[in-house]
Amino acid sequence: MSRKQNIRNIAIIAHVDHGKTTLVDSIFKQTGAFRENQHVDVRVMDSNPQERERGITIFSKNAAAQHKGCKINIVDTPGHADFGGEVERILKMVDGVLLLVDAFEGPMPQTKFVLRKALELHLKPIVVINKIDRPQSDPVKVHDQVLDLFIALGAEEEQLDFPYIFTSAKNGIAKYDMEDEDGDMSLLLDMIVKEIPAPEADDNAGFQMLITSLDYNDYIGKIAIGRIQRGKVASGSQLTLVTPDGVVGKGTVTKLFLFDRTQRVEVKEAEAGDIVALAGIASANVGETLASPEEPEALESFDISKPTLSMLFSVNDSPFAGLEGKEVTSRKIRERLMKEIMTNVALNVEETDSADTFRVSGRGELHLSVLIETMRREGYELAISRPEVILREENGVTMEPVEHVTIDVPEEYTGVVIEKMGRRKAEMTHMGTLRGGMNRLEFEIPTRGLIGYNLEFTTDTKGEGMMSHVFHNYQAFKGKLPSRETGALVSAETGVAVAYALSSLEDRGTFFIGPNTKVYEGMVVGESTRDLDITMNICKTKKLTNMRASGSDDSMRLTPPKRLSLEQALEFINDDELLEVTPENIRIRKKILNADLRAKATKKAKAMV
Repeated sequence: MSRKQNIRNIAIIAHVDHGKTTLVDSIFKQTGAFRENQHVDVRVMDSNPQERERGITIFSKNAAAQHKGCKINIVDTPGHADFGGEVERILKMVDGVLLLVDAFEGPMPQTKFVLRKALELHLKPIVVINKIDRPQSDPVKVHDQVLDLFIALGAEEEQLDFPYIFTSAKNGIAKYDMEDEDGDMSLLLDMIVKEIPAPEADDNAGFQMLITSLDYNDYIGKIAIGRIQRGKVASGSQLTLVTPDGVVGKGTVTKLFLFDRTQRVEVKEAEAGDIVALAGIASANVGETLASPEEPEALESFDISKPTLSMLFSVNDSPFAGLEGKEVTSRKIRERLMKEIMTNVALNVEETDSADTFRVSGRGELHLSVLIETMRREGYELAISRPEVILREENGVTMEPVEHVTIDVPEEYTGVVIEKMGRRKAEMTHMGTLRGGMNRLEFEIPTRGLIGYNLEFTTDTKGEGMMSHVFHNYQAFKGKLPSRETGALVSAETGVAVAYALSSLEDRGTFFIGPNTKVYEGMVVGESTRDLDITMNICKTKKLTNMRASGSDDSMRLTPPKRLSLEQALEFINDDELLEVTPENIRIRKKILNADLRAKATKKAKAMV
């Protein structure tokens, strides 16, 4: 087989927030992808609105840059562990990876996860030690930590002799040695062309391509994306869809695209080594092979990691149902979820005994909350249950998912973090000190132990702690965990919240709503200071008389309400509560709205125990 010397296929892999997307920006600026006077957004590859708001990459994306006559196909991958399903597939269509590591934080859990996958596939790594301009960074020490990580992961001898470069992607600086003068990103591009192997290609054999990701367009339908392993393809080509079991479908290529900078460009023909997107194969699925009808041979596929967390998505049946959303029926919700699993392959959707409820499983809270937020913005109304972990049975033993957690925290908060993690059945595996008075703690903790901890962690560390986690393995079930330590403040009637009532009840807890908010019976309006639920009338108005005392009617000073984000609300809810999500509001409510019926159900549940 010959090699296509004018093409390089690389993926950029790293832990979340280590600067992958910013590095792509720098590469584009270096290769003249933008005009002098062109307005360019920061993190141009993060095109999804949620990616811009959250500051993280959620969906892997393809781009291409030209350097000295060589086309460099770049795949920007998500750094958060919940979207690891994207990374696992993407590595199948590249010949090398840029492993990005923060010059202050060093290798983090997701770095280990993605590097292990790359080494297993024998991909050529280039280590990019980024953010060298960051205060207290130590790039040389981080280089040694990366080498230790390669050794720990059992890298082969030639993989241990990895090329590396120091960069500040934000400032467009690159250099081979910290003592060198500041250079530009052309040094990195030169290294990619020199070190990453050109793709093997055979243009004369029958067409063959493994589908590594899918996209969907309302006009042209399903779009299959992958790298052509051999042969050529043209618009109008007849292709077969092949799995190890044989041919499972056929189709004709209606549209064929190559990637140029951040755009898809329609072309008439593409050949081996190219990363392409093609439309016309309606039954295409990730992991299947597209091949010529004459040589229908399947390529080696890949396993998608199984979901670890599930939630129930139901039709919204609260008293305010249908007032704010356009899509409220179970049929519409089902259609939307089925459309999602066409492209989001790490997601799983199951029907339940109820026609109005669907069990949606994913890789973590963030994975599922991104879907909920997307649906909410599209006009859907939903009721969401508390997240539950997915248990397994192995040889008669119940197994549960366990996460590897890394926490960087100021020294004074170390004690409270260790205590809280211990309560949640976490086992400490490592403790070390970082520069700047920070400690690094590493734990193995059941996935369910992390549900609801983020909010508590932020409060305990005054917002100064940083926590990241990645799926570790399945271990024997570790027993019951403590539930939420506080109760809920629940509205006793339907109406509008009144400042007078809120001010008189402030000592009962922290409110999530302010005055003039519409509420209904059974809606959770705050967090109790005690460990039990308190039902209260927050619609009660002051009885007016014609007698006035000096100063008694001065304006009341209310504590501002604590507004919960979608993730915070998902962490807060208990098993007897639901999250009502509409395009305009996020409300927490009790499953049973009537206080008397709720009390009877609680009494019955206790009697059964």
